[in-house]
Amino acid sequence: MSSWLPWLDRQGRVSGLRAAAFALVLLPALILAYEAWAGQLGAKPWTRAVHDTGTWAVRLLLVTLAISPLRRVLDFGKLLGIRRMLGLSVLAYAAAHLILYCIDLGWDVGLIVSEIVKRFYLIVGITALIGLVALGATSTDGMIRRMGAKAWQRLHMLIYPIALLGLLHFALQSKIDVTQPVLMSGLFALLMVYRGLERFKIALTTPVLVAAALGTGLATALSETAWYAFATGASAWLVFQANADILVYQELASMRPGHWVALVGLAVALVRAFRGRQKPEPRRARAGAPAQAVS
Repeated sequence: MSSWLPWLDRQGRVSGLRAAAFALVLLPALILAYEAWAGQLGAKPWTRAVHDTGTWAVRLLLVTLAISPLRRVLDFGKLLGIRRMLGLSVLAYAAAHLILYCIDLGWDVGLIVSEIVKRFYLIVGITALIGLVALGATSTDGMIRRMGAKAWQRLHMLIYPIALLGLLHFALQSKIDVTQPVLMSGLFALLMVYRGLERFKIALTTPVLVAAALGTGLATALSETAWYAFATGASAWLVFQANADILVYQELASMRPGHWVALVGLAVALVRAFRGRQKPEPRRARAGAPAQAVS
């Protein structure tokens, strides 16, 4: 049983990082359960619960996807130890999202199927959930051995198109206010930029990370502008100008998704710069020996 306890590492020792990750994934469910018990979910409690579990599934999916790039950017290998737990939590919240939706419709199978078939955003969401189930079912060490590392890796690369489907589902069901979907999409884009830098072997220097943060923040602002312009007919220039309100009013309430994406990227660049300063320099060779000869 000790190997299944989420706060223990593979050696059976208590891990502060794993315990913190477990608390992170459990906290939203506990808050939702308390609000339901206290009658704080509003006039449509089941609908509110459906939305909250779906939102947390997307958030935790982005946290899961952030593990690999942040491990490299921040040079913190221990992050890999919590990736499986985070991935399974995404599946749990996504499954709860569907179950609560079925409860909201009174478990009327005919109604549920008809709603899914005639609404494109539900088809997108179900497709993403099926993908998450496939990844969750093959996430064990035994499945990795049976499938082989390469086949397993190819299958789990599907997490990226699954994430895109999840973000599309999130945006389409949000209808008018797409602040959260745009923010989540911007953070996903930032993670993809980090992967692109690694793929093209671009050094993760502080200036590169700062440029990535500012560029992705601007792209997020432009995507928000385009969404409102095409979906609601709002003036694209006025929507884009709203991103400058933070400079005019200097209030956190004026911050748009593009600002948050840029700030997250800048925070990563700052931590990277700090860790770079803390990293000890390689020992110099003694007695004139070449540096590469010293282990």
